Formats: sequence, structure tokens, C-alpha cells
Amino acid sequence: MRAAVLGRPVSHSLSPLLHRAAYAALGLTDWSYDALDIGAEELPDLLAGLGPEWRGFSVTMPNKQAAVEVADEVAALPALLRAANTLVRTETGWRAENTDVAGVGMALQLAGVGSAPRAAVLGAGGTAAAAAVALASLGAREVDVVVRNPRRAGDLVRVLETLGVAATIVPLGEGAVTAPVVVSTVPVDGQPAVAALDWRPGQTVLDVLYSPWPTPLAERVTAAGGTVVGGLEVLFWQATEQVELMTGEPAPIGAMRDALDAALAGR
Repeated sequence: MRAAVLGRPVSHSLSPLLHRAAYAALGLTDWSYDALDIGAEELPDLLAGLGPEWRGFSVTMPNKQAAVEVADEVAALPALLRAANTLVRTETGWRAENTDVAGVGMALQLAGVGSAPRAAVLGAGGTAAAAAVALASLGAREVDVVVRNPRRAGDLVRVLETLGVAATIVPLGEGAVTAPVVVSTVPVDGQPAVAALDWRPGQTVLDVLYSPWPTPLAERVTAAGGTVVGGLEVLFWQATEQVELMTGEPAPIGAMRDALDAALAGR
């Protein structure tokens, strides 16, 4: 049986490490997991040419929207988000799933966020939409959408409104994020701008980036007296969900965590 992560670039991905550790712990000696450099335009041809030994894919940028478009079946979450980070082989083809929501939710809960009636999301892409769903599941009723270009926030606002969450668009240049719980999905090149915002003591900020770490945002929030959660936690927990979807077996969380810790210690 075969599985892989699809993305461009993809060489930096830690998904192979996590999934291979899971297979070893589960005794799935006939399973392999690779990293394939694939762009969105190549995804349809790739899937069409695969044999039955292929059981699933982790999907990263820039392929998350394309994964929904090419899937034979789309689960409720990726249908809402219009983005999938997982493709699972079924008897009738490929099913699109999204485990990013579970990853964000677990990362926040393990950081002590039991509820988040008021929150903020930095950025407006597919990961931001997944974060919005996770925040709604934690009780968010008001979410500030902090973006450089408000015209790009339409899809995220749609997701929030569908969930019954009030969305307020805040231009990035306004200088402050006052919500007690914040999820940043801003890429590396946008870090200086978000780090320069007015951060406050007591805030919990999840930065979905994990390499290089710490990010400028993480350093700034820590210096201001806030709590920072890194993107490795999101990666880890979404991967445990993917293992279960692809193999049908419970994820060996301890073995996966040990593999991740060992890899980080070796850096």
C-alpha cells in the first residue's frame, strides 16, 4: 500500500516522518509514504494514472482547492471550506477530507483554550478558513479577520457567516489585535507586518508556521507576555487524523510524537 504528501515545494515536509512512524508502530510493513512535488494543474492526471495500491494523500499548498475539484466525493468540511488537505481512496474513487480543522482545534485546546467566544484570524486563505471552523467549535461568536487586502477575505467571511459567527474585517495596518485568542496563517514573507502589531499580555496566539522557528511573530508575542503555540502541533494532530482515515487503524500517537521529538532534537 502506498501514500504520499503532495505539494510544491514539498521537500521540507515532516509528513513522511509522522506517517512512516505510524506505519511502523502499527506493523503495516507493506505500507510506504513518500513526498511528491506536484502542482495543482498536475493533480488530475496524477490521480487518473494511479493503481489501486495508492490509498491516500496528504495535500498541502498549492493543491488544497484542486483536491476538492478533482475528488469523486467531498466530505462536509472540505465542501464548506472549498479546500481539502486529505484524499482517501474509496471503492468509488477519491474522497476529499479536511483534517486541518482538527489539527487547529487540538493545538488550541492543548494550549489551554477551552473556549474562545471572541477570536481573530490573521490571513484569509484555506488554512484561515479551517481555523475559523475550529474557533467556531470552541464557541467563537465574534471573529476579527485581519488581512492586508480586505477584498481577499470574502471566502473566509462566507465560512464564518455560514457557521453563525459574526465577522469583522480589520485592515492589517490598524496596528492592534485585541482578541484573546488568535490564529495566524500569515506566510513567512508577511511575518514582519504581523510581528509589528500591538500584542498584549495574556493573549494565546497559534502561528501555523513551524520552520524556521521561532517566527518573528512568536518572538514578539512571547516578549509581550502572551502564549505562543507553533504550527508543529497543528501538523501533528492533523496527521494523526489522516493516518486513521487512510489506514482504518487508530493513530499510534505516542510513536508519532516520539518520532517528531527525535527529529527536532537532531536538528
